[in-house]
Amino acid sequence: MATYEYDEAGVMAAYFLITFLALVLVPLTISSLTKGSGGSFGFLCKKIADGCQCTPCIERRKLIRKQEGGSIFSLNLSRRTYFLIGGWSLFAFVCYRVSQLKVENKIYNPFEILGINTNTEDKEIKSHFKKLSKLYHPDKVKVTANLTIEAIQDRFVQITKAYKALTDERIKENWIKYNHPDGPQSTTMGIALPKWIVEGQNRIWVLAAYGVLFGGALPALVGRWWFGSRQKTKDGIHAQSATAFFKSLKEESTIEECVAALGKAYKWELAPGKTKASAELDELEKEIKQQLGPKWTEVRRLTQDYDGELHESRRKALVLLYAHLLRMEVKDAGLKKQQTEVLLQTPLLLNALLNVSIARTWLLPTLSIMRLYAYIAQALPLNASERLRLTQLPGLTKDDITEIAPKARGMEDLLHELEEKHDERLSDVKKAVEKWGKVDIVDATFKVIGERIVTPSAIIYLLVKLRLTPPGTSSQTEEKEPTVEEKKKSVVAEEQRDEKFLTSRGEAEELPGSKASAFAAHAPYWPGTRKPSWWIVLADDKSNRVVVPPIRITDIPYAQPGVEGDYRRYKLQFQGPPNTGLFTWKVYVVSDTFAGEEAVKDISLKIEDPPTTEDVPTEDEISDPDEDTIAGQMAAMRGGKVKKRVEEEESDEESGTDDDQSSGDSSDSDSD
Repeated sequence: MATYEYDEAGVMAAYFLITFLALVLVPLTISSLTKGSGGSFGFLCKKIADGCQCTPCIERRKLIRKQEGGSIFSLNLSRRTYFLIGGWSLFAFVCYRVSQLKVENKIYNPFEILGINTNTEDKEIKSHFKKLSKLYHPDKVKVTANLTIEAIQDRFVQITKAYKALTDERIKENWIKYNHPDGPQSTTMGIALPKWIVEGQNRIWVLAAYGVLFGGALPALVGRWWFGSRQKTKDGIHAQSATAFFKSLKEESTIEECVAALGKAYKWELAPGKTKASAELDELEKEIKQQLGPKWTEVRRLTQDYDGELHESRRKALVLLYAHLLRMEVKDAGLKKQQTEVLLQTPLLLNALLNVSIARTWLLPTLSIMRLYAYIAQALPLNASERLRLTQLPGLTKDDITEIAPKARGMEDLLHELEEKHDERLSDVKKAVEKWGKVDIVDATFKVIGERIVTPSAIIYLLVKLRLTPPGTSSQTEEKEPTVEEKKKSVVAEEQRDEKFLTSRGEAEELPGSKASAFAAHAPYWPGTRKPSWWIVLADDKSNRVVVPPIRITDIPYAQPGVEGDYRRYKLQFQGPPNTGLFTWKVYVVSDTFAGEEAVKDISLKIEDPPTTEDVPTEDEISDPDEDTIAGQMAAMRGGKVKKRVEEEESDEESGTDDDQSSGDSSDSDSD
């Protein structure tokens, strides 16, 4: 029958609590430390990445760091932070208490006391005991400061007791078989709880605690996780938002219609909140309506429910979003916080909306959604003109550009005008332009590994070579004209590099880190550190179709004049059309951060039938010897095939022509 031993000292319970706290606190702490932004302890290890060094971007990064981490005297602590601090404090306290406890639960083992094995014979045990007796007898050991007479006597008693236990055959056998001198004992179960918790008058409270924990809290936690995960799609948005995207997006949707579809999701994605700034929200909407006019009315109409009502969360999100696009100042702190929440949520929602468009292979809404990323990042009105897109540069407004460079068509012209007028904003503008994301398509071709032609249904790679060429810089290098041999070597090296990349696994070519683009892009109005990225889209604009799902890329290297191969390769794999013909498509490279900075290149794909056996020379034809060689003469003697000399055939033709001419002359003379 089993007996139960309770942990009256609480030692085992303390060990159990330490283990439980470690299992909970360690993963939670790691996730908090490595969280990209907004984490509880993210400010302790977050390093603001280098990037655009213009004054607005530097100030924005300082503000983000302050909002996310606060300062030493004023930390931005969340509920998770308080939970971690309390958990680790309890962990340290329990560890300290355990270190102060003295536990004496060591199992008595005579073999260990004597320092012998369990298979030691009796003679050896007796001989070993005599040695120990001479060594540790109280009369032989001197008393020291660290070794008292009581300790000396106790050690000798333990040695004698162990020897007597092992000299008895029955006791020794019991020790070896059952680890006890009296043979098998009843099973003892240790419970890591003090006895007063589970016995006596406290039973009802323990049962109540177990009932609340396992009958209420645990099912509620699991149910919340289960039903919460069922309401989310794989893109991380609410299922109702995804349904609204599918119903709202059309094949010819414009960028305003994409914004309206985006606005519908905020009914489920944005909490209504209890803000007291409804008056300011109304003023912002009034000002937006004055600037946009009918476009704002149309967006409101498209965002409404089927009953004609505009949900308050949708209205608030749209007003705050358009206030950001029009660069309106939001004064109320609560509204400002909600605006930041709306903006930081847009990439997730736009990604889900983009997946809906790509799944239907619609080109126009796909490009509109991609461009919307950059308009929101740079706080520009939708469909901003080329001149208005110049306001992405720091310290410049639409009126400034009209005054400084009324005829400027691009950033190069604007830079020239600023230099001519020695404008004080030139320094910041140059810093922003130095790391600008103007993409340059060096080359775009179709490749099939190991084949010279593309056959129907072949596995095709779209190979795109890209680099960034900031305004005011040139990717052309002034070098002497290479020789024919140098050109051949360069072409061979380029083809080998292409083939090596196509057979690799990644979608982007591996490059040294020094060639990668800057991490933090110029985005002074975006409420976070932004790493730029681009999409590569292969599209058929004539049929408004995306040929294959696009890929998203990062770290395009900057152009390095004088350096050969200062670009990076990217590939997009797909299966070719099943029929032959010439397909004229386009390659789009669209930025998600720099508005208007996209590149387009026409590209053609020719699908041909595979070569037939008649077009390929047979092995016999390849191996036929020439007739003027010894092998050819021997083959001719045997009646085999030989290759005739081209010179002789040509001479025969020439002689035949001369004979014809001479015969013609003789006939003419006879007729005369």
